[in-house]
Amino acid sequence: MAAPLTLLLIVAVTIRAALNRSSLAELIAERVEVVSPITAWKRVIEGLALLNLGVSPYSGDVFHETPLIIYLFHFLVDYAEITFMLADVITAVALYMAVKDYNKQVFRKQKFSLEADRYPADCLELIRSPKEMYYIPLKVAMFYLLNPFTILSCVAKSTCGLNNAVIALFVLTTIKGNVLLSAIFLCLATYQSIYPLTLCAPAMLYLMQHQYIPVNFRRASFWWFVAQYLFMYLGSLFVIVCLSFFLLGSWDYLPSVYGFILSVPDLTPNIGLFWYFFAEMFEHFRLFFLCVFQINVFFYTIPLCIKLKDHPVFLIFMQLAVISIFKSYPTVGDTALYLAFLPAWSHLHRCDLYLVNFDCQISHVSVQLIHKMCLSPRPVLRNIFLVSCVLLACSALFPVLWHLWIYAGSANSNFYYAITLLFNVAQVQAYRCWISSQVKGCGFAWFTWFLSAQPLQHCCCQTCSLIDGLYF
Repeated sequence: MAAPLTLLLIVAVTIRAALNRSSLAELIAERVEVVSPITAWKRVIEGLALLNLGVSPYSGDVFHETPLIIYLFHFLVDYAEITFMLADVITAVALYMAVKDYNKQVFRKQKFSLEADRYPADCLELIRSPKEMYYIPLKVAMFYLLNPFTILSCVAKSTCGLNNAVIALFVLTTIKGNVLLSAIFLCLATYQSIYPLTLCAPAMLYLMQHQYIPVNFRRASFWWFVAQYLFMYLGSLFVIVCLSFFLLGSWDYLPSVYGFILSVPDLTPNIGLFWYFFAEMFEHFRLFFLCVFQINVFFYTIPLCIKLKDHPVFLIFMQLAVISIFKSYPTVGDTALYLAFLPAWSHLHRCDLYLVNFDCQISHVSVQLIHKMCLSPRPVLRNIFLVSCVLLACSALFPVLWHLWIYAGSANSNFYYAITLLFNVAQVQAYRCWISSQVKGCGFAWFTWFLSAQPLQHCCCQTCSLIDGLYF
């Protein structure tokens, strides 16, 4: 597998280098879909100019990246193109290694369940073969490196690529089971942007499963692990925040970075939901709706953790999708990161549920139950083709409607926001399809709570933990 991955990396780097040398690089760097007021390279250059003059880069309203970023490029500004290409390579390799290790764990569980005869005969055709699982990591790396969204972000020198590299390293260290490095990389991701804070819960769920610690609030081992992880996470965050203070000599970066993300003062158009809504908002309603919009990213964490507590890796994927949709200044680079995980869940299109009536005897009373089982390889992701077409159409229409609005003057902001809204609705629809397919594919057998005499087998979905009991 090393040779195909190496070839893929060479092709990806060649495409980026060719575009960096072309006349399109400057045009791409100005696209509002690719860069935001936080991640734009020209703002980093402005911040570096102020820093070189001995002025705080946060004294104006131009630079809103973190201090570590500006000091990183203080030394690497002449090698910016190489830095961003290297960030994409690191992200792809980290995702490749993470999915490869995850597939090994899934394959071991699948093999154990087959040897224990835990799968119904009707479900054997849904088992993933070793050959199929062998190519999934390469597909994940390819989905990231050759995604046009990723390529555009790299050519535009959007600092979103650096954020993606940190999150990918967090995913890798989490799946490897390294608690300390997982907490450190999650801390770095949170330091760059507040929203990765929501990844803390799925990381702890996965690491507890990895160490065979039961997710039980009554167990002391559960609270001891949570305390350990939070101590490492908050301790690392404290160290980085203090380091930033010593580099700058002031706390000016806190309101300029995190206050800027949360208060959304810059309403430059982007692919998010905030800019148009707050441009039309009356000032005395602004604070209320700002809280409502911002809480969206964090609100779904608890219900998703409850529903997907047995599938924390899929939960990480879902949380990344939520962040990319509902963050205040999203770019296409954020979308590219979670789209790279799609090959890891390719099995979700192969199984569906149908209803089987059967009789059972409970306390000498015959009861007819409806049993949901994953026995038929019918597609669950019925709308995924339509959603894909909508996403592609919106991606093509972004520059068209921007030109009609800004340059031709034959359209207005409503046209551009309509495409932005459709783009996000399509992402939400895809999100709904993935999560419903995972829930159905795992065959949540509610009836086993009643059948205490003889537990029934669950579905054979390869990511299913095959645990008998009440799921909802």
